[in-house]
Amino acid sequence: MSLALAPEVTAAETSNGLVLLDQRSGRYWQLNGTGATTVRMLLDGRTPDGVSAALRERFPDCGERVEADVNSLVDALLDARLVESCQPE
Repeated sequence: MSLALAPEVTAAETSNGLVLLDQRSGRYWQLNGTGATTVRMLLDGRTPDGVSAALRERFPDCGERVEADVNSLVDALLDARLVESCQPE
């Protein structure tokens, strides 16, 4: 599964991570550094499994928790309609 930002959502880098603004509602999400890295990798075309593998290499002490955290973030972003699933080109 590849993800893209929903058309009404903008992303802005911050010193601590990333902010996603939903222009439909005016609400925003603030992501910490790891959340921002996760979203960037997803938007660059990596699958959730690929992101989990990359993060496990970066943070080997986190083990299985990484996969659950990535899947939880993906689910939350989809539920909030901040991202949408798309087909790779």
